[in-house]
Amino acid sequence: MSAATRRDPAAGLDRASLLARLRETGAWDVVVIGGGATGLGCAVDASARGYRTLLLEAHDFAKGTSSRATKLIHGGVRYLAQGNLPLVHEALAERSRLLANAPHLVHKQRFVVPAYHWLDIPKFGTGLAFYDLMAGMHGIGHSRVLDAASTIVALPTLRPAGLRGGIAYWDARFDDARLALALMRTHFDLGGLALNYLPVDGLIVDDGQVNGVLAHDAETGEAFRIPAGVVVNATGVWADAIRRAELPQARPLLKPSQGVHIVVDAAFLPGRDALLVPETADGRVLFMIPWQGRVLIGTTDSPRQDLPLEPRPLAGEIDFILEAVTPYLARPPVRADIRSVFVGLRPLIGAGDNSATRSLSREHCIEVSPGGLVTITGGKWTTYRRMAEETIDTARSVAGLARRPCVTAELRLHGGEAGPTSDCYGSVRAAVDVLPGAGRLVHAAFRLTEAEVRYAARCELARGVEDVLARRYRALFLDAAEAAAAAPAVARLLVEELGKDAAWCEAEVGRFGELARQYARPEE
Repeated sequence: MSAATRRDPAAGLDRASLLARLRETGAWDVVVIGGGATGLGCAVDASARGYRTLLLEAHDFAKGTSSRATKLIHGGVRYLAQGNLPLVHEALAERSRLLANAPHLVHKQRFVVPAYHWLDIPKFGTGLAFYDLMAGMHGIGHSRVLDAASTIVALPTLRPAGLRGGIAYWDARFDDARLALALMRTHFDLGGLALNYLPVDGLIVDDGQVNGVLAHDAETGEAFRIPAGVVVNATGVWADAIRRAELPQARPLLKPSQGVHIVVDAAFLPGRDALLVPETADGRVLFMIPWQGRVLIGTTDSPRQDLPLEPRPLAGEIDFILEAVTPYLARPPVRADIRSVFVGLRPLIGAGDNSATRSLSREHCIEVSPGGLVTITGGKWTTYRRMAEETIDTARSVAGLARRPCVTAELRLHGGEAGPTSDCYGSVRAAVDVLPGAGRLVHAAFRLTEAEVRYAARCELARGVEDVLARRYRALFLDAAEAAAAAPAVARLLVEELGKDAAWCEAEVGRFGELARQYARPEE
């Protein structure tokens, strides 16, 4: 995609102007419901093909599962062990594409698997050598056997007693919420429209065909009737609810599960290498990953019947994580060391399947209803682009749109044009730092500047304190208590940027404080 066909990547996004554009557009080729990884990927794919594309999100972009991942872009060593070779092969190819297309947000990460039994070294070494082989031309580094001394150098806090060595291999890590925002901005760069806090209330069904959506602005209550050639349901764990808006009797596709992560100080795993626990009590793998100056540990896999917007850990899940890493560390973390806890819901394919959720497929499913509603669900962040390609191929056929090829395999995402960098803003950093407050931190515990808060409001559609401190910057996920302390300063800046008043400011700080308490260190 030529840069000349894009909008100015530093341009602002004024909500009033975006709503005016929504009112003025008669009909869209594609309307995507859902602003998570899959929905944003679909919107980018459709707009990159030149289709008039609108994306609607009921809350904020990546508010749900897509901001609560384990921060891995990976082929999936666990899927390799399960024998799901096609998924591993596809994911490894997509890993390579993401490293190229979002080099400011996706970075190579070395993992080390400690071996405390002599048989572990040939067992893990053989499996990871096959992982390298499957990557082929998409490989990013070779696995290698480490002796005990080298393993301790890589992971200085490992329990040395009984350590036989380890296996090092390569995958990638990323910032999930920031990648979602890069997709949102790329969609705008390509001429699309996206709006958060604009929930869909129902589908327009004429003569049995889905021809659009009914929606409203959550901030003003204004209602919209939005015609579309095709509607794409990309709402993750809530996909069945949208399906039933057309067909109340529709059988569920999903069997959701939840994954819990805890965040602790970097002292528990200093250095750049991540730790993979090769087998937990329930037969899964678990990760300790250096991430933004902290260490992220997770995850669990527990069935969930209800679908709360802010899920909390179930009884025993936090203890499960702590107990899983305890045998590997000289000084393992305890509850008092936890800085933040976050929980994500997975849209697993398998309604009616009695298997444990950990054994259900991480592949995706595309369904076309009798009325032409296209539902995409399942999958994972690593393969979002491929999922979107297949979904828009299907949607194009449903709507009878002109056949145009997918171009996203080599499409640089917003901010990634200048190449690899550790700065999540990438090539738009200069546009951030021309704003007032570029040199002033909002709070001493974080690197967030006043200019970055202003940029979040002006250019990233942030509408409140949570949007800034949970997703534009990851404070809530890094240290919930300190995030709450930063909230008043962020709210005051948003008052200026969004034209709010003192009452709004006070209410926002209160709302965020209550949320932060949910993320803070849990009670016994």
